[in-house]
Amino acid sequence: MRLLVIEDDALIARSLERALAPLGNTVEVFSTHAEARAALRHDRFDLILLDLGLPDGDGLALLAALRDRGDTTPVLILTARDGIDDRVSGLDLGADDYLAKPFSIAELEARVRALLRRSQQRSDNRLRFGGLCFDPATGAATLDEAPLALPRRELLLLEGLLLHAGSIAPREALERRLFGFDEVGSNALEVYVSRLRKRLAGSGLQIRTFRGLGYRLEDAAE
Repeated sequence: MRLLVIEDDALIARSLERALAPLGNTVEVFSTHAEARAALRHDRFDLILLDLGLPDGDGLALLAALRDRGDTTPVLILTARDGIDDRVSGLDLGADDYLAKPFSIAELEARVRALLRRSQQRSDNRLRFGGLCFDPATGAATLDEAPLALPRRELLLLEGLLLHAGSIAPREALERRLFGFDEVGSNALEVYVSRLRKRLAGSGLQIRTFRGLGYRLEDAAE
């Protein structure tokens, strides 16, 4: 998923990026009303995390303009303003959820998952593609309804590919998901891709390599 973070506090912005990028998301960060407005005019996002107290304008005005032009992108408001009036104003203007600072990263991740699930019209958090299913809440994976026991990094790789199923999962995003911000060897990711390919052999699913870009989980029959 492609997420837009509009937050002028550099420390909070970095924390949000580090929390959300390893979940398979591409995170774009802007710190001003003007930058965010320009980005929203030219690009499409799957979720917007919006701070209200921006240095050059009110986040609520940005939200109002977004909804006025018919943009229904889910918006999660993140702000230190925790008064009832502010919450009501944000929700009335079309925000989908509201999280007051300070907040726990675990709660943030849960709310992000819920909003993305709702926007994709999924009834639960489980990710499915062909006969493959993964439940992020339990870490359980199945292939053609049979349990698929995977080590932690292969599970992380599987989740990252499923989040982008049918499209290319960027190499950098997969590396961050598996290895965090640690320095890794040039072929470290390929080792885990190769292992997962072997586990999917005979299932009709394949992991296709796009040199310089990433990998795509696809149905070999299509």
